[in-house]
Amino acid sequence: MHRKLTRQLANRPSGKRNSAGFTLAEVVVASSLLIIAIVPILKAMTSAHVSSTRIERKTRCLTFAQTKLNEIKVRSIYSYSTSFAENDTSLDSSYLCDVTDDMGESLRTITVSVGYDLNEDNTLTTSEIAVTLSTLIARRWTD
Repeated sequence: MHRKLTRQLANRPSGKRNSAGFTLAEVVVASSLLIIAIVPILKAMTSAHVSSTRIERKTRCLTFAQTKLNEIKVRSIYSYSTSFAENDTSLDSSYLCDVTDDMGESLRTITVSVGYDLNEDNTLTTSEIAVTLSTLIARRWTD
């Protein structure tokens, strides 16, 4: 059997090696290159996710603020003399709203601030406010 194996090795063309797998050095180099390439990709994906979440929250806050202003405008037609001020009103599970009203005689300034309740204390702080919209409402007719 030893002679048979020796003949097979002797009949093999010179310069060709039997490469059945990768060497340890090749595996280490390939792994290193893969890690070097993946780290920036993962950082970019994480950053994109954070930005996407922030944009989604701001968009929802803007939608809630505009809806609240429209609601106040409609209510002001028939009940102009009532105050529209509200504090820490829950709009959705995590979004809060503050409404200020200067109670002017024939022209009122209404300001709506909406934000995401980050610390979940059901109080809207200045650091949590994402959108603030203001409008003027005029008296349409006397009550």
